Amino acid sequence: MRDIGIQIEPPDEECNDENCPFHGSLPVRGRVLEGIVVSAKMRKSAIVKREYYKYVRKYERYEKRTSKIPAHNPPCINAREGDRVLIMETRPISKTKHFVIIKKLGRG
Repeated sequence: MRDIGIQIEPPDEECNDENCPFHGSLPVRGRVLEGIVVSAKMRKSAIVKREYYKYVRKYERYEKRTSKIPAHNPPCINAREGDRVLIMETRPISKTKHFVIIKKLGRG
């Protein structure tokens, strides 16, 4: 079991995934984001929906925005649709995946 550099409990299950931050050799760095898994149909991948607020200077108000982030879903975490998860930035795993799921926070 590797120490990934932040204070998070490692998952109970073990996996032999090369791109797992806990059991493989994938380094994590950068931003830590929270979101809800909206699709987990791909093998070892999930789409995480994140809501945030953006300030609009012209109207001096905030607007709510959403973004969908593709993330690697290691077999030891195995997040499903509707789960609230914590994702962390990593090196590019594929053309679009630059994040990995590091913890399940519960149901959405």
